[in-house]
Amino acid sequence: MYEGVVQDLIDELGRLPGVGPKGAQRIAFHLLSADPDEVTRLADALVQVREKVSFCQECGNVAEGERCRICLDPRRDPGLICVVEQSQDVAAIERTREFRGRYHVLGGAINPIGGVGPDDLRVRELVARLADGQVQEVILATDPNLEGEATATYLARLLVPYEGVRVSRLASGLPVGGDLEYADEVTLGRAFEGRRLLSG
Repeated sequence: MYEGVVQDLIDELGRLPGVGPKGAQRIAFHLLSADPDEVTRLADALVQVREKVSFCQECGNVAEGERCRICLDPRRDPGLICVVEQSQDVAAIERTREFRGRYHVLGGAINPIGGVGPDDLRVRELVARLADGQVQEVILATDPNLEGEATATYLARLLVPYEGVRVSRLASGLPVGGDLEYADEVTLGRAFEGRRLLSG
């Protein structure tokens, strides 16, 4: 639709997740009219993130060195591992300020239709972390969808033989402020399974 480098920029932006053709076009024209320093800062940030950021050798989270800041923090409980699908999930849990253990990022979820099996995830690395007997609990915090449930079920079965290691799953159910009539069957089912006794 546009000439040369403008169309190339729109095409590249359109390849980003969550950015459609119209969004890519808006971003491209914003960059064309933006202050040159702003565009340079963005370009520098993109180059820096590719050069400096990798994945933690221990947990798989994003890191600027061999290990991430959470794995390097001596105040974190090494006996407690929270298993998540992606690094973004670590950030979400950290915002709650409720979890003081360490993490393990799988790098996705089991999805047979998408061609993703257990061998494509960081499952072997998780099992290796249990070898020294230091871990007392593994919390499965995969997404509450079909792929996340399949992954949690697979990991729970895999980890059962490890003596002294409790395996738990994050509770899930109805969101605060939601209406029952709009809840899907899986969410309602999980809400019933995770119900709490209030009296008697």
